[in-house]
Amino acid sequence: MSRLTPNEALLELTLPQLLLKRARAAPNAVALRQKDLGIWRELSWGEVAEQVRYAALGLLSLGVAPGDKVAVLADNIPEWPMMELAAQALGAVSIGVYASSVRDEVKYLLEYSEAVVVLAEDQEQVDKVVDVRDELPHLKKIIFEDPRGMRSYLEDNLFLSWEGLLELGQTLSKKEPELFEQHVAQGQPDDVCHLSATSGTTGRPKAAMLSHRNYLSMGYALHQVDPIAEGDDYVSFLPFAWIVEQVFGLAVPLLTGMVVNFPESGETAMEDLKEIGPHMMLGAPRVWEGVQSQIWVKMDEAYPVNRWIYKRLMEVGRRAAEYRMRGKPLPLGLNLAYRFAHFALFRPLKDQLGFLRLKRAYTGGAALGPDSFKFFQGMGMNLKQVYGQTETSGLAYVQRDGEINPDTVGKPLPGVEVSISEAGEVLTKCDGVCHGYYKREDEFEEELSEGYFRSGDAGYLNDGGDLVIIDRVGDVMHTQEGQMFSPQFIENKLKFSPFIKEAVVYGDAKPYVTAMINIDPLTVGKWAEDRGISYTTYADLSQNEEVSKLILSEVEAVNKDLQAAEKLERFVLLYKLLDADDEELTRTGKVRRGFVGNRYDDILNALYDRNFDKVHVRAEFKYQDGQTANLETDVRVLEPRGAKTNETVTSGGKA
Repeated sequence: MSRLTPNEALLELTLPQLLLKRARAAPNAVALRQKDLGIWRELSWGEVAEQVRYAALGLLSLGVAPGDKVAVLADNIPEWPMMELAAQALGAVSIGVYASSVRDEVKYLLEYSEAVVVLAEDQEQVDKVVDVRDELPHLKKIIFEDPRGMRSYLEDNLFLSWEGLLELGQTLSKKEPELFEQHVAQGQPDDVCHLSATSGTTGRPKAAMLSHRNYLSMGYALHQVDPIAEGDDYVSFLPFAWIVEQVFGLAVPLLTGMVVNFPESGETAMEDLKEIGPHMMLGAPRVWEGVQSQIWVKMDEAYPVNRWIYKRLMEVGRRAAEYRMRGKPLPLGLNLAYRFAHFALFRPLKDQLGFLRLKRAYTGGAALGPDSFKFFQGMGMNLKQVYGQTETSGLAYVQRDGEINPDTVGKPLPGVEVSISEAGEVLTKCDGVCHGYYKREDEFEEELSEGYFRSGDAGYLNDGGDLVIIDRVGDVMHTQEGQMFSPQFIENKLKFSPFIKEAVVYGDAKPYVTAMINIDPLTVGKWAEDRGISYTTYADLSQNEEVSKLILSEVEAVNKDLQAAEKLERFVLLYKLLDADDEELTRTGKVRRGFVGNRYDDILNALYDRNFDKVHVRAEFKYQDGQTANLETDVRVLEPRGAKTNETVTSGGKA
């Protein structure tokens, strides 16, 4: 059989049509792996196509028709992409729901999309749907993948196992062997095949209507810039509901024959990654920041002489990164020093992390600080930024090898046109632009400008043609004196500290800049234990006086690199971690700045009233099992030395 290589002709196919084509070309080649009970289990392209066939015919037996919506609520498991492809083979439309979603979020997306079938991974996810089943008039069937704990549910006709779905399909396939291929053949590349929820930073998520061409065109454009070989390994651990993971974990493998590996669970993902040693990896900024923290903790536990060596070798890596990112050869002395550093530290470190075979690693979904880029590039990892929106199929820009400027998101992918509006907003035109918002077509029309999608991000093209993102248009701030600054830029500077997990900066139309900061419980906890500082909870640790001094010194170091108008004059250490379940973060980890400001308005007000050096807070925490706990504590207001002093604006904060 002829080998299937990526080419433009494949963009005229649907995703299920491409699946059948790849299964015919390489039926025995590995398509998917999943770790289950400690064992990696493989599925070939032929086996995947067979399961998709039976799942599709099973859905057909349940009455699923073209245009119907089929939802998936699960962690990353092979059944997720197979259920998507099965629904799309019938002309139905898939929609993904984050496994971490709470009851109201599940209800909203299933109700909004009018889903008729839901694939829920296990009892935990099934229960989220069961809780709202009476409010979902369109729902006909809940299919579960993991049967543990589901025996009692089987007495209700609403429920069906994944195996039961496949059995329905097998029965229909025996009766009508050509039926599946007939349905697949009717698909067109511009048919809407998937609804992808937007991040929802400013309100309820909307569902972008994506077609087969949207997916494949951007996957192919990425392959043109960064060629992917058949059989290359990719570990899928970011939520499959996220559009970028959809392209990386579904479109790219279908186009190139890349193997997708599913960890045993989200908790074991980084350990499982070590066993695979992927060639390509995608991580959100929080993943890379977490890896940095792990490395810092390991080095901090080493003997003093080892820590001293580590710092010197990391400095060699940082200097080498300046050349590597620009694709320039290292000077002889630095080259020799880097070879030693790579042999003594970087290679063993990458091997321990599972990064030894990495050709390229990507970060997307939010900005990653320049210092973090230099950290990983210094280790010898080819970490690059991808940039796009849900509405542009997740990615439209990528940094090229040897042209990595940490202050940019790279150049447009092939076929992507970029324009900057008079207001400084980034506009994008490409085959990845979606077909609109489901049930909200008028709102999508407002996001278009002469065929270009309005990103909502402020940016510009530098002299090299790379796109520089300043911040969200709505987030760019001005001091009372009228000086513009980017809160995101300051936040990224702060988050490079191993002790700071999250930062939310404020200062629009205010006399000075302030911030609410989350400490990193892993690194700060280790720091505290090494010094014999006792604590019980995150709130206790965050308000410890010695911890306050530690973070104060980190903020003062950041302030030295900031312009006068950008320097933090006052900040607090929040008593709890910002959480998506509390609506403070989106499901992709982006801070909902306005929501956070409103929720902690008493703290924000106190930051702008120098009469107060602390804020007394009372808070109630609600856990996933429904239990609640109360917290009462004082949150200190901290003031870095050397920041510019302005007149106080009293805002009515309460001590």
